[in-house]
Amino acid sequence: MQPSWDYTTLAATYDKRPDYSDEAIERLLAGLGLDPRRPLVDVGAGTGKLTVALARRGYQIVAVEPNDAMRELGEQNTTGLGVRWIAATGEATTLPDAFAQLAIFGSSFNVTDRPRALRESARILVPTGWFACLWNHRDLDDPLQSQVEAVIARMVPSYDYGVRREDQAEIIEASGLFGPVQRLEGRFVARVPAGDYLTAWRSHATLYRQAAGDARFEEIMHAISAAVAGHDPLQVPYTTRVWYAQRRLTAP
Repeated sequence: MQPSWDYTTLAATYDKRPDYSDEAIERLLAGLGLDPRRPLVDVGAGTGKLTVALARRGYQIVAVEPNDAMRELGEQNTTGLGVRWIAATGEATTLPDAFAQLAIFGSSFNVTDRPRALRESARILVPTGWFACLWNHRDLDDPLQSQVEAVIARMVPSYDYGVRREDQAEIIEASGLFGPVQRLEGRFVARVPAGDYLTAWRSHATLYRQAAGDARFEEIMHAISAAVAGHDPLQVPYTTRVWYAQRRLTAP
């Protein structure tokens, strides 16, 4: 299956996004009790934001990324960390059965066919393996972020963040392959240069798609730039939200 989201033109800007919460990653890994001798699979690894965090903690990582431009940056960002990169999708990783102890999706589960990605995750996991997905969510109630949201609502009235801000528990448990679903989160404030903040918005595929055209997207970017003018660096509050569940030995 070929991914419907093409990040080729967004890859360079994607790298300006903030890292995930160290607290959330530490709590997740501590709760799973993983064996550092068994591989982890970072699915939809992008430019390696999550991959680097996992590899630096001593785990063996296979990074699955279908987009050539994203994968090239990811390979550069993980130089020397022993990460193996492969060109494949979350629905068809090309990895063997019972290969990994964790299949983890960092800001990528929402751009897959989720039921198919869950089936593929179960296939490549050992019987006691784990599935996890996570995203960074900006605090939309923060005064400055609220201004940015008002810009978007004005310029794209039907704008929808899609499934990336939804509770993932229902679809994970509906698969019959994982459960019960657990959840954790870690809050942090990113100190972001204004230029990097605007560059990160240029990697926002959901906004780009719904802007319906390069010209309209540029208008939105100009308006966001005006909204944050005078704030440099920006203090951007985030929450890393994680859903995770163990592979069922038998279907319920």
